[in-house]
Order: sequence, then C-alpha cells, then structure tokens
Amino acid sequence: MVCARTVENSIKKVAGVESASVNFATEKASFFYDPDMTRLPAIRKAVEKAGYKVLDDGDANDANFKARFIVSAVFSLPLLYIAMAPNIMSGRPLAHALIQLLLVLPVIAAGYKFYTVGYMSIWRRSPNMDSLIAIGTTAAVLYSVYNTWQVAGGHFEAAGSLYFETAGMIITLVLLGKTLEAASKEKANGAIKKLFALAPKTALIIRNGVEKEIPVEEVEVGDIIIVKPGAKIPVDGTVTEGHTAVDESMLTGESMPADKNAGDPVYAATLNMAGMIKFKAEKIGSGTALAQIIRLVEDAQGSKAPIAKLADVVSGYFVPAVCLIALLAGTAWFFGTGGDVKFALNVFISVIVIACPCALGLATPTAIIVGTGAGAENGVLIKSGEALESAHKINVVVLDKTGTVTEGKPVVTDVITADGVRQDELLSMAASAEKGSEHPLGRAVVAKADEKGLKLQDAGAFTSMTGLGIEAEIDGLAVLIGNRRLLEQNNIPLAALQAEAERLSEEGKTPVFVAIGGNPAGIIAVADVIKPTSGAAIESLHKMGVETVMITGDNSKTANAIAEQAGISRVLSEVMPEDKANEVKRLQAGGYHVAMVGDGINDAPALAQADIGVAIGSGTDIAMESADIVLIRSDLLDVPKAISLSKRTIRNIKQNLFWAFGYNVAGIPVAAGVLHLFGGPLLSPMIAAAAMSFSSVFVVTNALRLRKKAVMPDKERPMANNK
Repeated sequence: MVCARTVENSIKKVAGVESASVNFATEKASFFYDPDMTRLPAIRKAVEKAGYKVLDDGDANDANFKARFIVSAVFSLPLLYIAMAPNIMSGRPLAHALIQLLLVLPVIAAGYKFYTVGYMSIWRRSPNMDSLIAIGTTAAVLYSVYNTWQVAGGHFEAAGSLYFETAGMIITLVLLGKTLEAASKEKANGAIKKLFALAPKTALIIRNGVEKEIPVEEVEVGDIIIVKPGAKIPVDGTVTEGHTAVDESMLTGESMPADKNAGDPVYAATLNMAGMIKFKAEKIGSGTALAQIIRLVEDAQGSKAPIAKLADVVSGYFVPAVCLIALLAGTAWFFGTGGDVKFALNVFISVIVIACPCALGLATPTAIIVGTGAGAENGVLIKSGEALESAHKINVVVLDKTGTVTEGKPVVTDVITADGVRQDELLSMAASAEKGSEHPLGRAVVAKADEKGLKLQDAGAFTSMTGLGIEAEIDGLAVLIGNRRLLEQNNIPLAALQAEAERLSEEGKTPVFVAIGGNPAGIIAVADVIKPTSGAAIESLHKMGVETVMITGDNSKTANAIAEQAGISRVLSEVMPEDKANEVKRLQAGGYHVAMVGDGINDAPALAQADIGVAIGSGTDIAMESADIVLIRSDLLDVPKAISLSKRTIRNIKQNLFWAFGYNVAGIPVAAGVLHLFGGPLLSPMIAAAAMSFSSVFVVTNALRLRKKAVMPDKERPMANNK
C-alpha cells in the first residue's frame, strides 16, 4: 500500500537509518539504524511528519474509521438529498447554499486524515490516493464556497454550481473502504494470537523422581514429561516410555491419529488420545514446531510486496502535472488579458475542477466494494481489496489434500469378505466390536453399519492395542480388527486376502483386516474420499489455464491415488508444514503467481506466504484468518469463481480509470483556454464541474454492473463429478 511506502520513505530519510520495512497487516514498522547517528524520537518524529501516529503498547489506534464513516454518512446523505432536490429551497438560494456548506463541514472533519496525509505527501513529493482525495474534494469545496459567495453577492444563478455533495460522498465512500480494511487487518492479527493460544500453559514433569506441574515456560531441554490421555503435549520431544495415538491434525492436517511408541517424535499442542506416555523435552519455546509455524506466518505476512494500485502510480505524475498546468494557464491568461484576475481565476479553477481526480478516486474503491459484495453473496468471502486485485494474476493453485480436495474424514469404501462370510455379517460384527471406540477408523465402520441399518451387539472383553487394533468378544466369538501385524501375531492366515489388500492400498485406501473366531473374515477398506465437486473444480481451473498442484503430509501412494481421481497432475507428498511454505516460495521464485488453498493450522504459513491464500470455510479459524479469501460453502468450485471475479473486477477498474482519465485529459486543454486562443468558447468552471460530476456518476454506475456480471453464471458453472 502507498501509505506503507510513504512511512517507509519517511523513516529511510532519517540520518542513520539503514533500512525500513512497514508491515501494514500487523501495523508494525521494522528498521535498522545506527544509534550513534540517530535515536528513536527522531524516527517517531519522521513518522508523525508523514501524517501518521506512533502507538505505544496498550494505546488504541485513533484511526477509528468506523465511527468516522458513520459521522460522514449521517451528514452526507441529507447533503446529497438537498443537492439533488433544489426545489425544496426554491426562492432561497443563499439558504440553500449555506445549508449545504454547514452539512459538508462535519464530513470534511471526519475525513481530515485525507487532508493531513494527502497534502503532506504532496509536500514530500510522493502523492498518493489521499492526495487525490484531498485535491479533488478541496477543489469541489472551494469552487462551491466561491459560488456561495457569488450567491451572497446577488448572483443567484451561481446556486446551480454547488458541488458540496460531490466532496461529501467521495469522503464517505472512501471511509467505508478504510473501515473494511481495518476490520480485515484486525482479523489477520487474530490468527497469530490464536496460534499462541493452542499451546498448553503447564507441563507435568518428573524431577528428582517426583511428579511436578510447572508453567510450560519453565520446561528445560532434557526434562522428562508425562502426558496423560486427553492432554495436550506441551513441547517437542521424543517418546521414552509408553505407547499411544496422537491427534496431530492441527500440525499435519491429516485426520488419522499417529501411533506413537518409544523413539517416535511428538510435537507441542498436539493431542494425546489414548495411553499415557513419557517423553524427553528436546525443543522448547521458540524452537517448537508450533512456534516455527507462528514465525512463518508473521514472516510471510511481512514479506508480501504491497500492491501498487494503478491510480496511485499515475497520481504520482498526474497530480503535480495538473497543478502545474493550472498554475501556468492561469498565470498566462492573467498577463495575456492585461491583469484580468477574474478571467485568470476562472481558467485556474476550470483546469483544477475538470482534472479533479474525483472519478479517479472512486474508480478503484467502488469497483472493489461492489466486487467483494458480489463475491460474498455467492459464497466467496474476499477479505481485502488487495486480494481481489491480485487474484486475477494467479496461474498456479496449490491444494492441500485433507479437508480441501477430500472430505477430511475417513469413510468405509469397500467391504471384502472371505469365503462363506456375508458382507452384512462382517460389517455388523466389526461395528459391534468398534461401537465403543473413539478411533476415526472405528467410527467410520460404525457409521457404515448405521447407514445400512444393521443391528449391533454389545461387546465383551474389549481390548485396545495401540498401533495394532482391537480385540473384542461378540456373541461368544473372538473378533480381531486391525492391521496386518495384529492378525499375523495371532497366527491368522491372510494369503486369501493378500491380493485385495494390495489393490486397496494402491488405490490409496487403508485396509482394515477382520478375523472372527480365529479365522480370516475379510477386509473393510477405509479412505478419505474426494469431495463431489473437486474433480469439476480442477477441470475448470485447467480450462482457465491455471496449473494445479496437490500438497500433503500423507504418503505418496495415497496422495497419488487421490490426485488421479481428482484430475491433478502434480503431487507433493509427505511434506511437513514448514516445507509447504517453502514449496510455495519455490513456485514464486520461478515467476508464478500462486494461490494456496487449505483448511488446517498446518496450512497457515503457506496461506500467508502465497500471493493469495484461500481457506476452506469449514476449516479452522486460524486458516481462515491467515487467508485472503474464504470459501464459505467449502466448495472448490468457488476457487475458479474467485479468480473469474477478480478478472472481471480488474477489467472494470481499468474501464473506470480509462473513463476518468479520458474526461480529464480531454478536458484540460479546453479548460486551459486552448480553443479560446482560436476564437472558440472558454470553458466555464460550471461546465467543468458538470463534466467532472458526470464522470464520477459514470464510474459508479459502471462499477455497479459488477453485481450482475462479476460471478460465474450458473450456465457456465461446471457440473460436479467424481473422476
């Protein structure tokens, strides 16, 4: 953002400052300086001279855009009504003008920042959008004040040349955009706060043979820590004793719990689901995997290049050029007419007014407001104007697997029976044994039995064996359910089921072996299946020329099977969270504009690193807050919709800018009196203001067309299919 660049430039100009970087998302500035050459008060003064305020810890930001927008709207709406309905003040032109003047003053006060920052930016030779707003509204107000003075002098026809409402509505619309931007930044900062909140506050350690609960900050490397079932793991380390299943979904995004035995690593903030374990602390504080994820999110947010809006770039040349032309034209006509101040003033005001960047100031924010509103109405929540502007450049979409391409929870896909065993019998016995299990695979089996309306029995002598499976007694028969190793340890022959087990594994499914009464009974295959619309979404992206890449922490066999079903050609499997962000960086280094689509905490660094982060609406709050776009319906079909919306919005913005500049550039020579030199008419400020006003109306009207055209029509929406 130009505001961030303005602050950066101001800090860099301080003697002794080597470099400066402003993170607009976190409202923080980072800089390196030589303490022998300057001090912090000098840097603070430079920021304040640029029109901004340095906040101390605990201070509230005085830029309360929401309150200022409300004040502005309260006064600008009646101002607009009075200006558009002059007959209500028929016969009282002076009162009509004075009431408008009184109404616009609170609006100007609400938008005072645009003037302090805008004119200060001009003074520092770096005009920005605030400069455009300041010059445009100032020109409209001063011209209207001049005409109010004319009305007071008896020139009642000047009452038709009041443009107070133009300035009022511009300030109101821009304050609305600032309000939405401030809310988006606050949510982005909330993501990091929630990451910190995931870690447990205390740890149960063994010191000198005694169990002791201490604050997690006091844990030291080498401490032996006890974690009971249902408790979170406080720091990173390696299991020394016990076995359990740990829910690492917050870290890896995978729905399947990870079995942990002696020698296996465990990570802070993951959840111990089954047995009690002891582990040795190896990474604490900022060294844990969770802390690294937090740092990656912060770094990615800070390293994002600010989007240079076209209007801001052009304004750097346009604003000073217009002021110079107006000054030169007014001066030339002053001397050319023998000192006619009124004639020269009319020329100066005409140039400023017709070149007033009111339409230019409205071109981008109006289209963005309409575009983001249209997206929200159609299931695509775009959290900032920057995201809406950037999405049209995306040519690579990186997709997380679990919960994004797939449903995110295991379901039964196949029931394979041994000779003499019926499917319903196998499923009923297995579900009866798993009825009390909390393991996701067990719940999937029970859900399948419920779906088929099978009657379940009570299990006796239930035993859970971590890393292997379960054993239970159903109707007097011993039932074993688990992996190959469990059945082999119980001398259950599996040769007849070998081929089916290998086939299921090749398809990315998890084969769960079942033995009843000491004999092999069959296999129940469980898998995380792809969502119904994933295939259609991938196909739609490919038709748009966007490459798709699936990234996952799962094994390559399962990942490749899912990718083949969805139509994704490129797969990155067995990738840890920090490597997800690195893969995005590699793509960006290759010149690609990358969108990352994910739903888990583990995706947060990659979502922040990507040019555009897209979160699944059903995912975690942290993923949604780290992202730029949220798919409210959790439908991947909304990814191509978001890109299409961005392309249409950018096209609309360019149309608006072309129209705004077209009016201004074409009108400047006329307003400067070029035609008058050859006997043509001199453009009056009233006509110049009318042209300026019409260009603003056109820009707003053109932006409103986005409401109907911004989103992919239903007839273009691809049909859902599973490949």
